[in-house]
Amino acid sequence: MKKRTSSGFKNSPSQRAVQEAPSDCSSAYRLAFADQDFLLRDELRSERLQLEFLKPELVQLDEGINSTVVIFGSARIPEPETAAARLAQAQELADAQPESEELQRALAIARNIQANSIYYHEARKLGEMITRDTLQTGPCDMVVITGGGPGIMEAANRGAMDAGGKSIGLNIQLPFEQHPNPYITPELCFQFHYFAIRKMHFLKRARALVACPGGFGTMDELFETLTLIQTGKIAPLPVLLMGSRYWKRIISFDALIDEGAIGQQDLQIFRYVDSAEEAWTTIRAFYGI
Repeated sequence: MKKRTSSGFKNSPSQRAVQEAPSDCSSAYRLAFADQDFLLRDELRSERLQLEFLKPELVQLDEGINSTVVIFGSARIPEPETAAARLAQAQELADAQPESEELQRALAIARNIQANSIYYHEARKLGEMITRDTLQTGPCDMVVITGGGPGIMEAANRGAMDAGGKSIGLNIQLPFEQHPNPYITPELCFQFHYFAIRKMHFLKRARALVACPGGFGTMDELFETLTLIQTGKIAPLPVLLMGSRYWKRIISFDALIDEGAIGQQDLQIFRYVDSAEEAWTTIRAFYGI
């Protein structure tokens, strides 16, 4: 009679060989969707692009997000109190070494950042105004959406939270460390690898775009939107440049006209504004609300 174990007959040599086979430790044996090395192959980039589009899309559908207002701006512009403290520190260092060109330049930059910090306040106020007013018609209409980082983006998400509503953050993986700001609605906080897919989500439900002072990232998103409207790829929507002094200094649209690169009519695609009230009034007038 065969010797029994607690669970039945003792395993035969062939059964033990199957159990001890190394195949179940091989990467080839892993389920495809559970194999990260496989999913990260160059040949699967198209599938990763599709997944990166679908995840935020399905989550927003589940959450009932109907439309959004995009608020862009620099991650380097803090709230006014922080900017003032940094300016004081830069002043102290520059006063201690007046011969240092580097410290004098840092002081000049700190002054500019302190001047632009008023737009942290305006972005926060705008996020609050939009959210407060639209909560009356539906919590999923004209939801504030930002890049999810610090600075101006943080301010807009913060304003939405001040008003008791939802807001969205679309973070992006960068070579330097970045974390979502703490004011984004957690279930609407996303992370992207591909800039292209992130920008698609910025505009997919957008009913307006407000660009506060910012750098390359802000201008990338701004000019893509202007191009899509100019070429008829998307329907016209309010594109507002918050801070006329800043934008007129940074970008000379008149020079682009003079050089023949754009037409006079292209100036109708966007509008300068200088306050949250002006921005929200312009958006409401566009949609007759």
